[in-house]
Amino acid sequence: MQTISTQMKKLSVLILAATVLAACGGEPTKAEQLTAKKEELAALKKDYATLASEIKKVENEIAAIGDTTEEEKGKMVALDTVNTSSFRHYVEVQGAVDAEENVAVSPQMPGLVVRINVKVGEVVSKGQVLAEMNNGAVSQQIEGVKAQVELARTAYQKQKTLWDQKIGSEMQYLQAKTQKESAEKSLAALMEQGDMSKIVSPINGVVDAVIAKVGQGAAPGYPAFQVVNLSNLTVKGKVPEKYASKIKKGTEVVLYFPDLKKEVKATASYSATVIDPMSRTFTVEVKLEGDNKDYNPNMIALLKVVDYKKDSAIVVPTDIVQQGESGSFIYVAQKDKLGTVVKKKVVEVGVSYNGSTEILKGLAVGDAIITKGYQNVNDGDIIQY
Repeated sequence: MQTISTQMKKLSVLILAATVLAACGGEPTKAEQLTAKKEELAALKKDYATLASEIKKVENEIAAIGDTTEEEKGKMVALDTVNTSSFRHYVEVQGAVDAEENVAVSPQMPGLVVRINVKVGEVVSKGQVLAEMNNGAVSQQIEGVKAQVELARTAYQKQKTLWDQKIGSEMQYLQAKTQKESAEKSLAALMEQGDMSKIVSPINGVVDAVIAKVGQGAAPGYPAFQVVNLSNLTVKGKVPEKYASKIKKGTEVVLYFPDLKKEVKATASYSATVIDPMSRTFTVEVKLEGDNKDYNPNMIALLKVVDYKKDSAIVVPTDIVQQGESGSFIYVAQKDKLGTVVKKKVVEVGVSYNGSTEILKGLAVGDAIITKGYQNVNDGDIIQY
């Protein structure tokens, strides 16, 4: 800054000298004026270069010292207050919808199909005739035996009337009674044989498939119809052996159906006691209640079975739980004379599920935990939020 003052003094001297000369000898010539201006410009440029150098020097000094304003205020974080809430840990396994009554219906005797009485999708009841087979020979026998039964019943009634009046022998009465009963048994057997030529539904349900064709043969053991009871559906899944002691009948279950994007809360209706020796799993079943029209047998379902629950637990985001030499810890915010500072709290963790972790010890309701920015702070740092 002393150099700049010296230059300004020299410039003032030159201007003063030019003024004195002008006063002594009259107006300066153009050459003298040009020389004076050039000297003035040179002096200004020199002063500018000196000022620019000084400005740059001060800027570098400021940069080296640094701006501590933000540090003095503290690092920026986000806080959340600790509260209690219910906590559930789930075992997730894949299962499928199973129809307890999903029956392949076949005839009781071989024969030729002569009539089909139902269509696919039709609702049927237990005992309803789905199809009929040719039983011409049996029908003729039935008609003949019916006549014999009527005759035997008439003879028995007459013989019984005489016997009641003490007319005739006991032997004649007993013979008439025996012939009537024998004829009735023969008719019942033929009627049962005739019924075997009918294919009937063994359950209430919906006809899911019609396999039989009119004019084609049908035989026992070969399905002619598929009937499903959609009001009796169950979701079944295989759970690893290690959870056998924790999962029982009545355990809470959440069912998720990916195809339907639907979640259903339920309870286990059955938990197997036998462990599969090959897969080391046991079966868990959940009965589907209510309207089951949206579900189909063999539809994929995810079973989320509760193996641990606590109605009042301290739960924090799993990612804020850090590991150190002393074990697990969480950063919290506390007030002191300097402002809000970071406090490291060692905690005891429980189980974790779906991004949440239960804290058993180390935190209390009302604590302010640092949920964002915890990676950039240390114990004792001043923070703002």
